[in-house]
Amino acid sequence: MSAPMDESRSDSRHDSRNDSRTESRNERRNESRDESRDEPVTAAPTEPAGRLWGAATGVGSMPGGDARETAKAVTGSFEDFPHLPELPARGPGADMIGRTVGLLVEVYARVEPSGWRIGDRPGRDTKRARSWMGEDLDALEEFTQGYQGPLKVQAVGPWTLAASLELRNGESALSDPGACRDLTGSLVEGLGAHLAEVRRRVPGAVPVLQLDEPSLTAVLRGHVRTASGYRTHRAVDRQIVESALREVTALGAGTAVVHSCAPDVPFALLRRAGAAAVSFDFGLLTERDEDTIGEAVEDGTKLLAGIVPGTDGPLSDPAGSVMGVRTLWRRLGLSPGILAESVVLTPSCGLAGASPAYARAAMAHCVRAARSLADNPE
Repeated sequence: MSAPMDESRSDSRHDSRNDSRTESRNERRNESRDESRDEPVTAAPTEPAGRLWGAATGVGSMPGGDARETAKAVTGSFEDFPHLPELPARGPGADMIGRTVGLLVEVYARVEPSGWRIGDRPGRDTKRARSWMGEDLDALEEFTQGYQGPLKVQAVGPWTLAASLELRNGESALSDPGACRDLTGSLVEGLGAHLAEVRRRVPGAVPVLQLDEPSLTAVLRGHVRTASGYRTHRAVDRQIVESALREVTALGAGTAVVHSCAPDVPFALLRRAGAAAVSFDFGLLTERDEDTIGEAVEDGTKLLAGIVPGTDGPLSDPAGSVMGVRTLWRRLGLSPGILAESVVLTPSCGLAGASPAYARAAMAHCVRAARSLADNPE
């Protein structure tokens, strides 16, 4: 996390720096457009009609194993932007990789001591994952009767999935470009059916698809280790990464979110890949991220900023939790008037490692902090 930002600088220095940052962002954007004139143009995502992007929501995972009680807590806390809870404490198949494996079409996997490994047919692990997903959807449906608005569902993105699933030889699927393509195709088909099921169960909802990509930066930099642990898989070409992500974000109809609570989130690549929003741990931002974030906001990208710790600890007052967000806005020279509509507040990552009491407090804190941000953007 970068050092606290000094709010006592003089207005002239502040304005000068903001003007410089804005001019710099505009120059880079123009250069990027000039360089990409010969590349295929992807239309900017458009928001469907209806109420979208509530002020606060969760990341995904929650503590415990009671789907019904968790769905009740989540929908009661995030009344304007609930999400489908994940309960990894139930065991393999309830973890984020297992849940996504259960959604894949004609690709199956089983649990080995080293992790999830691709197999020939659906076994008990895949069946368990599908059963738990059905239980979670039943609970969500019960507590969203008559709901209208955004409803977030999460799945692992294609690159974290490829980095986490093993082939039959024990190596990561990331080592085989053909396997990566097959996984992406299977994921697109499976998520399409999953989103249709959510729409059927909650007719008034606008599903917001969140792709969890905590391994994305490691994939781009060639930091994913091989099975032996002595080497790393070579970095995947950025255009290939972007193309696969674009295939999946297209399912979101202009509402897709990509989440990573790892450092150095590639904001620009995610925007080009069709992400309408980026979810990240605000505490991990550094100054080198700032201009990229400014460009994203100016182009209409929503920021899901993680401002509440994901594990038990003291919570500051709501206004204090968003002080860094306000300060960043001023440093970037962005209009305070668009702050509340550009930022959705979340925990910094999933809450699976928290106590149930803290998880409830963290959700309520996000809602109160969002209210503080809207009431006093400056």
